[in-house]
Amino acid sequence: MNLFQQIAKVFGQVRQKNPLVQHLTNVVTINDCANAVLAIGATPIMTSSEQETADLARQAKAVLLNIGTPDEFSEAAMLAAGRAANASGIPVVLDPVGVGATPFRHELVSTILRELQIAIIRGNLAELQCIAGDHDAAATRGVDSVAVEGDSNAEVARRVARRYRCIAAITGAVDCISDGVSLVAMRNGHILMRQVTGTGCMTSSLCATCIGAAPEQPLLTACAGVAAMSVAGEIAYADLREGEGTGSYRRRIIDTLSTLTPKRLESQLRLDQATDKSIRN
Repeated sequence: MNLFQQIAKVFGQVRQKNPLVQHLTNVVTINDCANAVLAIGATPIMTSSEQETADLARQAKAVLLNIGTPDEFSEAAMLAAGRAANASGIPVVLDPVGVGATPFRHELVSTILRELQIAIIRGNLAELQCIAGDHDAAATRGVDSVAVEGDSNAEVARRVARRYRCIAAITGAVDCISDGVSLVAMRNGHILMRQVTGTGCMTSSLCATCIGAAPEQPLLTACAGVAAMSVAGEIAYADLREGEGTGSYRRRIIDTLSTLTPKRLESQLRLDQATDKSIRN
């Protein structure tokens, strides 16, 4: 079975297993994240109270920590959920939204990474550069990356993965996913995705959903989550009608996720063939 088929197979397992995915996430995009998870066949639960996060984490198949809209209560709730998940062997996914934008965000993510074992870190290039110790304030504007993508994507992904013993996924024009040794580079998606709030957050939710369905295959699950979102972005753009803009595009992404099959995902994937070879070896 080649890498294309392996990624498609993991994606197909979501509908078979219907994992419960706990979200402590961004209030700006919470509805889209919930709908994206539902669209691919899983069950989301959104929570923010420290009083229940540990109990819910123990019931879930994966836990997502997204710091998009942090406040003074976020750290305690996220750490409680993360500790409970770690103790129960449940994978934790981190989306370090805008980690380099403020000292508060940076310290929150530093604490999470110091105290919890994370299975997948998914972010843009500037966010993972910051986590890797290469922080450049000029690379972040608010919660957006203005870092110049290139060959550094692969190296940053590898370094973050090695440092935190996890899967590191950098999404952008070229998506780079690494476990510190192997690397997958995918070239799907559409530039209009950058104009829709929440596409990154939804991608992290899909990564959490996929690892909830196949926790023993973290690299493939990160690839499946990223691939599902980027392929949906391509298909949704192709389906836009004359006069439709970003609002319609956002809706069509969810529509596409709900009808996306493993076979179509496999057929539209564009992978770096040299990277594909390295994974098989």
